[in-house]
Amino acid sequence: MPSVAENIVASLKASGVSKVWGVAGDSLNALTDAIRLTDGIGWVPVRHEEAGAFAAGAEAAVTGKLAVTVGSCGPGNLHLINGLFDANRSHQPVLAIAAHIPHDEIGGSYFQETHPENLFQECSVYCELVSNPAQMPRILRVAMRAALDKKGVAVLVIPGNILQAEVKGEPEVVFHSPTRSIPAQEALDKAAEILNHSKKVSILAGAGCEGAHDELVSLADKLQAPIVHTMRGKEWVAYDNPFDVGMTGLLGFTSGYNAMTDCDTLLMLGADLPYRQFYPKNAKVIQVDLAGEHIGRRTKVDVPLVGTVKDTAPELEKLIKPGRSSRHLKKMQKDYKEATKDLMALAKPSRGKIHPQYLAELLNRYADDDAIFVPDVGSPVIWAARYIDVNGKRRIIGSFNHGSMANGLPMGMGAQAAYPNRQVISMSGDGGLSMLMGDLLTLKQDGLPVKIVVFNNSSLNFVELEMKSAGFVNYATDLSDPNFANIAEACDLKGYRVEKAKDLEKTVKEFLAHKGPAILDVITDRQELTIPPTIDLDQMKGFSLYAMRTVLSGRGAELIDMAKTNIRQLPSFF
Repeated sequence: MPSVAENIVASLKASGVSKVWGVAGDSLNALTDAIRLTDGIGWVPVRHEEAGAFAAGAEAAVTGKLAVTVGSCGPGNLHLINGLFDANRSHQPVLAIAAHIPHDEIGGSYFQETHPENLFQECSVYCELVSNPAQMPRILRVAMRAALDKKGVAVLVIPGNILQAEVKGEPEVVFHSPTRSIPAQEALDKAAEILNHSKKVSILAGAGCEGAHDELVSLADKLQAPIVHTMRGKEWVAYDNPFDVGMTGLLGFTSGYNAMTDCDTLLMLGADLPYRQFYPKNAKVIQVDLAGEHIGRRTKVDVPLVGTVKDTAPELEKLIKPGRSSRHLKKMQKDYKEATKDLMALAKPSRGKIHPQYLAELLNRYADDDAIFVPDVGSPVIWAARYIDVNGKRRIIGSFNHGSMANGLPMGMGAQAAYPNRQVISMSGDGGLSMLMGDLLTLKQDGLPVKIVVFNNSSLNFVELEMKSAGFVNYATDLSDPNFANIAEACDLKGYRVEKAKDLEKTVKEFLAHKGPAILDVITDRQELTIPPTIDLDQMKGFSLYAMRTVLSGRGAELIDMAKTNIRQLPSFF
């Protein structure tokens, strides 16, 4: 009879899994050996389990299929937790196998003992301890089905000696089962009644619009409604779409903000924007979401519609009366045109320091049509949101819900392993890259030609902005960085470094054309402000207090430098 480990590996292979991300460890020996002996599935060694979990989440994000990561007992699987939180909050199907100490030692303070079945509850849709070989392979089937159909992380906690035990049963074959979900007619009629009596409808479109681009655009046309998209919704919404007016939220455009606040009815389609201050105060709200528990958790909802956007939008469109005014739509389209024109003006080269907007615009201009962009959390996400264009083939993935630093490199690894022949570009911060920099070695070892662009401003830049807007003098945010191009060469990667704007365009083109993994270290202006689409009174007070405290602490020269850097932005926001 096969061992539990052999059955797991055979089941994963039969279900389309071709790789497992992890760091080898003695409690995983049976699983590692089973992978070694099985053609068609391989072990992808990483230098840190957190990187393996992020990589698996990214693989699931770009393929839509089950991805697998593993961790050995105790510290090994504890390292998985941040990447698993990210995958679960982004609704990516990931199976995590958390090896455990020998089952007869559990509860006796054994070496490396933890209780993973408790630790992983909050970042999973399914988490179970396998304490007897007879539970398998049924529990594996349940876990895989939960990850795929609930779109989240499933964790199997398995003691190392259980992995070695024999088990009866054939390999399981588990794939996602597509479904259709449409709200009841009574709920659709109620939503249509509100929409038909509204003069200014705006749509907020999120990641739930994946696969529903045409249905979304058709509904917007019928409603004559501007479409505001979230960061995760951008890749599915913001192309071939004359109704798109950009983003709102901290990363967005003034046009997206205005479209949200100036409507009398907001139609939310597969969207879960967490920032409540950006929702309209007095508008009616209709929300469509497949997960009913998500409805109403950001703002008060008048009509909840539980269903998929792809299936619900056409049913709703049938009930909308023709002949609607386009005045609201045209006003928001005009705002969007002006906002994008202002943003592009900020992305021009200068004679002095390199503006990060210029770097992002060059990446957008010279990247492949089907490139996969992975921005690090922090200011790179803002530049990706504002300057990376989508076209239905490009992807933009990141830690947009969990907001974890250091996601750029490992998620780039996962995307590249899934699509070896596509261009994968990690837009990394210097802080984010250095946090998991050990996995630069994985790029070379595993032959992953990820392109890593470092927005190097020698600081935790977004944290500094948060401090300034709250009235604090920035402190503990300085980074003493190495030359990342030299780090690249030491890891047997190709390294590039640019310190002057005049050299950037040529180097970006050369960097993107390089066939293997590479790092482009770009020294960008530290004082560049990532100004949100609207500035409230508290932020204005905060910046005033920051300025006063900065002068009193003897650092007034920073204010002058900031003013010189950002004065060109003022016409866009005042």
